[in-house]
Amino acid sequence: MTAVFAAMVVGYLGARLTWLAARPLFALPALARHNFRGRALPTAAGIVLPLAALLVEGGRAVVGSFGVGNGPGIAGVRGPVLLAALGYGLLGLIDDLAGGGGGVPSADGGAERGFRGHLGALAQGRVTTGALKLLGGGVLALLVVAPIVGESPGRLLADAALVALCANLANLLDRAPGRTVKCSVVAFVVLALAARRTTPLSGTAVVIGAALGLFLDDLHERLMLGDAGSNVLGAVLGLGVVAACGPGARDVVLVLVAALNVAGELVSFSRVIDAVPPLRALDRAGRRA
Repeated sequence: MTAVFAAMVVGYLGARLTWLAARPLFALPALARHNFRGRALPTAAGIVLPLAALLVEGGRAVVGSFGVGNGPGIAGVRGPVLLAALGYGLLGLIDDLAGGGGGVPSADGGAERGFRGHLGALAQGRVTTGALKLLGGGVLALLVVAPIVGESPGRLLADAALVALCANLANLLDRAPGRTVKCSVVAFVVLALAARRTTPLSGTAVVIGAALGLFLDDLHERLMLGDAGSNVLGAVLGLGVVAACGPGARDVVLVLVAALNVAGELVSFSRVIDAVPPLRALDRAGRRA
C-alpha cells in the first residue's frame, strides 16, 4: 500500500508540473467551451493525465538506468496502463475538440448522446467523433487487457468490455465540476482495499494522483477535464480491476458497470444525485456557490 501511495504522490507532482507548463496553451480560444453554468473554460485539460503518466514513466526509466527501482523499461501492468491512458486520452481529445460536446444532431434539432445517439448516426451512414471513440475505445480495450488475461477468448472479451464500459461510465459522470475525480478516487480506494495484490495498481495510482493534481482547478471551475480526462480515469480504473482482482470479482464489477451504463442512457445521473441529500452534499462539497 505504501508503494501505491508513493505512486499517487509522484503522479500528483507530474500533473502539477505538466499543467503549469501547458497552461498557456489552454488559453487558446479554440479550447474554450461553456460549462453547465455558462462560463467559458478551457476544455480537454484532462489530456494532462496521460502526459503526466508519460513523464513519470520517463523519470522511472532514467532512475532505473542507475540501478534504482525495477530497472529500465516498463514492467508489469504499467505498460498497458500507459497505453490505455495515452489511447483514451487521444480519443477523448478528438471528441472534445471536434465533437461539439459529444452530441449527435437529432430529428428535432436537439442532440442525442450516448450509445443510442452515436450508433444511430452510424446506422445512418454518419460517423461521429463519439462513434469513433466508442469503436476505437473497444479495440484499445482489447489491446491493453490481452497481455494480462493471456490465451482466453471469453476472458479477453469480458475484461475488454469492463475497461471500455468503465471509460464510458466516467464520461457519463463528467457533468459537474470535480465529480469524476471524486468518484474515481473513491473507486480507487475501494479497489486498493479489496484487491488481492496492490502491486499491479501502481500505474493506475499514478493516473489517479495526476487527477488529484487537477482536482482543485476542476472543482473551482478553472478548467474542464473533458473526455480526454474522464475516459482516461475510467479506463485505467477498469484496467486496475482486471490486473488486481480475480475472475469472479471482475465479473461482478462488469455486471455492475454495465448496469450503470444502461441506467445512464435512461436517466440523468445529475438528477439522481440531486434527489438524494447525502449524494448531493458530497457532489457539491468544495464547489463554488
